[in-house]
Amino acid sequence: MLAAFSVQFGAVDWGVVIAYLVFTSWLGAKMAGRQANIRDFFLGGRKLPWPAVSGSIIASEISALTFVSVPWVVMQPGGNLTYLQLGVFGTLIARIVVGYWLVPAYYQREIYSPFDYMHNQLGGNIRGLTTVLFVIKALLAQSSRIYLASEVLRVVLSDQLGVVRHYTGINELAAAIIIIGIVSITWTLMGGMRTVIWTDVALFACFTVGAFVALGTVAHCLSGGFSELFRVGWEATMSGLPQYGLNPQYSGAWGKFTFFDWDTSPIRTYTMWTAAIASTWGGLGAYGLDQTLAQRMFCCKNARDARWAVISSQISVLVTATVALVGIGLYVYYQNHAMSPEALALFAGKEGKGDRILPIFVVEVVPRGLKGMIIAAVFAAAISTMMGVLTATSQTTLTAFYNPLRERFLRKRGIQVSLADHAEELAGKPQATAEDRRTVLVSRLLVLFWGVMLALLSYSMLYVGQHYKSILDLGLAMAGYILGALLAGFLLSFFPLRVDSRGFMYAAPLSCMCVFAMVWHQPWTHWVCWGFFAAILVIWLWQLAREAPSQKARTPAVIPVGAQTVVLLLGLAFMMWLSYYGYWEGGKNAKGEPIYLTVAFPWMVPLGSLVAFIWGYLLARRRTAQT
Repeated sequence: MLAAFSVQFGAVDWGVVIAYLVFTSWLGAKMAGRQANIRDFFLGGRKLPWPAVSGSIIASEISALTFVSVPWVVMQPGGNLTYLQLGVFGTLIARIVVGYWLVPAYYQREIYSPFDYMHNQLGGNIRGLTTVLFVIKALLAQSSRIYLASEVLRVVLSDQLGVVRHYTGINELAAAIIIIGIVSITWTLMGGMRTVIWTDVALFACFTVGAFVALGTVAHCLSGGFSELFRVGWEATMSGLPQYGLNPQYSGAWGKFTFFDWDTSPIRTYTMWTAAIASTWGGLGAYGLDQTLAQRMFCCKNARDARWAVISSQISVLVTATVALVGIGLYVYYQNHAMSPEALALFAGKEGKGDRILPIFVVEVVPRGLKGMIIAAVFAAAISTMMGVLTATSQTTLTAFYNPLRERFLRKRGIQVSLADHAEELAGKPQATAEDRRTVLVSRLLVLFWGVMLALLSYSMLYVGQHYKSILDLGLAMAGYILGALLAGFLLSFFPLRVDSRGFMYAAPLSCMCVFAMVWHQPWTHWVCWGFFAAILVIWLWQLAREAPSQKARTPAVIPVGAQTVVLLLGLAFMMWLSYYGYWEGGKNAKGEPIYLTVAFPWMVPLGSLVAFIWGYLLARRRTAQT
């Protein structure tokens, strides 16, 4: 079925894709420079111009998830432009706050991640914990984006991927993920962060052009052009696509062009209140604490340039808006045009997926050459996403785990060295030493390791995605489980609270489990929550027993230790309440199973950050100048 569907992707389209890959590889190699130390490899030597950094932030932010899934979110029954509220309002406010408050704090010292900042302020093992949380969050959130891009390649290149399957036994989806992974890892290893930034600029240009090409092609295929697109989209309140099993649903007063939604229900995802509060809240974590994006602003020459890079990246909403208009155009087009049987099976069949609508249109309708440009854009978005994850995860794990282990090893040999202090010295002495070369080698090995892990997790999204209405919701929701805890960790270190990291070590996992308990309400999830309840309580009591003999010598707790135990129990009880009662009944599905309705995914970050901040403070100790 897929083979018959994909034969229209011809030599001209392949030529466009290959030319794009060759040019971007050449650009990456030319701009790579020399990676003498990790300052060069992970920060680009802090010499990169802010417009290039801004383009790289946009390239990482706008993944294949945006490029492919947003058209379906707009096209589907009841779909409209309300999704854009999250970007137009929420992320704009968040970028301004990050630019004027977080960036200056980061540039006070030579640091490589927000987790270094938290470690400097709170001490203890917070860098290790936040790094683990970030890695889990990055793998969960970005794997869904890579999975979606691989689905596109699976549809478009099924002929070629079918040959791979015939000779190797690797199925089409796995082969597509491997292709994306190989290109991403190769470009990242080529020149570290400097290559990532400049290739991201090329990728940003590619998918921006691809978005406009897709919109122009859709409008060209309509008999009335853009005027028909706007007219039918405006009248979409009474129109459906019954031939594809999509029944008419109300889409708002302005049809598909409905932008504002003032509904106050916390269940609804794309509302103005969600954008102004939850999306802004989550944006602070995304742009200021998610190392995938934050690492780029560390590459600027100074805080002023970093501020401009973060705030100016708001123009990404123009690309998102263009892609959303593509969704309206597809809605209008398929009012009067039928899909082929093969395409219909992919879209609305037993194993069909609405997210495949754009690649189906590209293969069946878009002219040769332009078809290759759009697929290159999707490919570019996926590669940019994966490169960002690889540099971020490898850098944070290097700093949190390899460097301390290496320092301990050197001390046993009588060599006193602090790799963190050495990193600051590199700002004025960039000459490479043997230790620098070793660290860069370890960094490259970590890139390779995390590339393999990300590819494996991307394939697993084939099964996880079945629990979400769209891959867009899946990708955006994955970050919400952990991002709130990271945001709370920064706030505890940013405000002059004078506490240590002890409370956060308990509050962060409690925060993640509260979000989990709020989202999942199956019998097995209750057992997971009870298991966490028992484990965290045992660890707390064991630590108190260990500290009891020397309690007088320790710094005082924020509140008495007995009260802290009660506070911890209240937090665990709140988690169990969310697991059993934190939902609304939504009827039953086709299998007769209950449907649980809970708050929309943008509210996951506010909930998680409040829990982690409140319990992180109350369970902490006071921090003195000596500690």
